[in-house]
Amino acid sequence: MTSKGKDKMNSKQGIDAIFKFATEGILLTNDKSEILHINPSAEKLFGYESGELIGQKIEILLPAHLKERHVSHRDNFNQNPHARSMGAGLELFAAKKDGTEFPVEISLSPYETDEGKFVVAFIVDVTLRKEAEKKLKNYSSDLEKQVGNRTLILQEAITELENTKSELNEALEKEKELSELKTRFVSMASHEFRTPLATIMSSLSLVKAYGDKGDHEKQDKHIGKIKNSIANLTDILNDFLSVSKLEEGKVDFEMLPINIKEYIEGIIVEMQPLCKEGQWIDFEHKGDFVFNLDIKLMRHVLFNLISNALKFSPNSTNVEIFSEITTTTLTIEVIDKGIGISKADQKNLFERFFRARNASNIQGTGLGLNIVASYAELMNGKVEVISSENKGSNFKLTFHK
Repeated sequence: MTSKGKDKMNSKQGIDAIFKFATEGILLTNDKSEILHINPSAEKLFGYESGELIGQKIEILLPAHLKERHVSHRDNFNQNPHARSMGAGLELFAAKKDGTEFPVEISLSPYETDEGKFVVAFIVDVTLRKEAEKKLKNYSSDLEKQVGNRTLILQEAITELENTKSELNEALEKEKELSELKTRFVSMASHEFRTPLATIMSSLSLVKAYGDKGDHEKQDKHIGKIKNSIANLTDILNDFLSVSKLEEGKVDFEMLPINIKEYIEGIIVEMQPLCKEGQWIDFEHKGDFVFNLDIKLMRHVLFNLISNALKFSPNSTNVEIFSEITTTTLTIEVIDKGIGISKADQKNLFERFFRARNASNIQGTGLGLNIVASYAELMNGKVEVISSENKGSNFKLTFHK
């Protein structure tokens, strides 16, 4: 370029031409962030007529949700003005006259003259570049998804193989457990059925003998033994029937409002004949009286827990029953001072046919507590136990509304 050409470019006309015909948007602001000059490219970029932006604050070119925040940024910049190149790692957005928001890159060049402080801003619409970056990102994401999908297919195949292995192991464990249950059932049934049947056979012979002698007192005594043995057999058969119904999911129940205090008092009256010599049952209720439960299932639950408390407690001891209804729950505790349950046995206590080691010589099927836990669950409840050997047990039922 000749020196004459350089002089033209450095002249006011040359500078004005650059400002006017530049493809980038250019604007000039003062220290009050008022727009003093703006080139046609910038006016076209923002959708304004010629001269329409002169005198306006720079915030007019920002989206509404950014204007307030930009004021504080602008004030900080004016206190410490410094050049900022295009990009600068910032995500910037501007707004057209019609409110359309679009991404931009802005470089700032502050300078100062005798007339004051000014900032020249160069503005570039980067919408197309951002869209290209987004497409590239989506393409990369699609590739990652394809790789991920293929990896997932492989993982699913591996998982399926592992599941098949797990199912086989589970089937083997169930078969082993079933075999153990059958063994325990045969052992329990042979013992629990043999004892009452032997008593019935023996007592029947004695009933006839004492009848022939006219000794009605002893005859009645053995008739009572026969009745008790039949009742025991009936209880065992009822337990088997309950377990069978639970297995098949055929337990019918209906949750109805029950006056808990009156209900438990009635059950206690029924169970008084089961008390050993000197035993008695204490009962205390707190809170409201009505709670929704199934009457038949709840009767079975309480009969089992209270009869166990009496059976495993010595003579001349009391069984305590506490119940309380709050706004959300019903709790019932059955507490005895009996033989208790060891920590080792407590973890298996609610399994079928399980008998605690210190209860093996006391009549029972090992099904009662399993049924209690299952019935409690059907009624949106659970059963817990706190116990120590030779110090008694506390069985706690919790039901939720």
